Amino acid sequence: MNGILLHLMRHGAPREPGLLLGHRDDPPLPTGVAQCVVRTDGLEFAQVLSSDLSRARVPARQIADVRKLPQRADRRWRELDFGEWDGLAPQQLDPAVQARFWEDPDACAPPGGERWSQLRARVTDALLGLDRSSLVITHAGTMRAVLSVLFGFDHRQVWAFELGYTALLSLRLWPETGGRMPAAQIVALDRGSP
Repeated sequence: MNGILLHLMRHGAPREPGLLLGHRDDPPLPTGVAQCVVRTDGLEFAQVLSSDLSRARVPARQIADVRKLPQRADRRWRELDFGEWDGLAPQQLDPAVQARFWEDPDACAPPGGERWSQLRARVTDALLGLDRSSLVITHAGTMRAVLSVLFGFDHRQVWAFELGYTALLSLRLWPETGGRMPAAQIVALDRGSP
């Protein structure tokens, strides 16, 4: 059995790059959308999924229209919720508070935000629902959570992956039965643009 392909692509540049954009719904730049469309050349997939946030949903819709494929937006593919930090530049945060978050994102989640384990749970649920080769337009944190769930990397290891705008991570999955996580293999990783 060849398994199914899962292509995870980070959305293109938003209108205000460099901010902590979790659940804040900033629209994408037209150039970022166009870059996402171009990045799919040569990729095989049977459906297009995305986060429901416009910076991921808009390019997903365009790609699906070009390919004449089904497209569905799904909240489970959203970025980590940064709560009160959403929309702020990292330099605006207290460095000590920010360091505690990066050291232990479960115990020191952003105020009013989401714990790392909550993001991993959402991603796990989304992965278990995949039944065919898919392109998912999503976010860097979500892509890192997929790597954590499928390969057992901890948060420090996955944050070492540089995932610029339009980064593309291709995986091959062998779905399991009984609600177990699929076996997975990294096929390709292109870090995208900063």
